[in-house]
Order: sequence, then structure tokens, then C-alpha cells
Amino acid sequence: MSYVPRNNAIVDKSFYFACDIVLYSQKLKSAGFYEIASQLLKSGTSIGANVRESQRAVSTKDFKNKLGIALKEAEETQYWMQIIDYTKVFNVPAELSEKCDELLKLLVSIIKNS
Repeated sequence: MSYVPRNNAIVDKSFYFACDIVLYSQKLKSAGFYEIASQLLKSGTSIGANVRESQRAVSTKDFKNKLGIALKEAEETQYWMQIIDYTKVFNVPAELSEKCDELLKLLVSIIKNS
């Protein structure tokens, strides 16, 4: 089953970000950083899962709640990437950090305007 773009910025960007996180986590695991790779994989893929769930929300409150969870997961993902970057145990691609920042901004904006 292939992913079909939804023409919805947050849905598509969070999906592609999760794919990038999967690949980056594989590199971390290959380098022996299993625990942090696992943490990053869980939080980084959870963003898109919660965004996807929000699309089937039964109310505005439910929608905002799901996106709020996605926002928390994006914050956690940013945290793990900052830990990796600060400790210099592995290189965090600038593009990956920028994509996370963009997701954070989009999520805050959508939540505020819903």
C-alpha cells in the first residue's frame, strides 16, 4: 500500500517527516545508539499518527486534542534531536531539524486558529 498525498499540508508533511525519522533512526541504530533511536522513532512517528487521527475527529475539541498530542510529540522529537546534536554523538541533518520546526509552527497555528 503506497501513501497517497492528501493535499493537506500538516497530514502530508507529518507523514514524510515520519518516514525521514524512520530512516534516521535506522542510522542511529547502526551506529549503536539504540535507546535514543527508539525514543526518537516513537515520538517522531507519533506526530503523523496523531495528525492522521485528528482528521477523523468527532468534534472541534477532539480535533484540537489530537493535534495537541501531535504537538507534544513534536516537542519531544525536537528534544531528542537537540540532545543528539548537543552531545555530538551523531550528526542531526539540518533539514530534519528544520522539518520538525516547521511541523511545530504548523501545529501551533492550526490549534490556535481552530
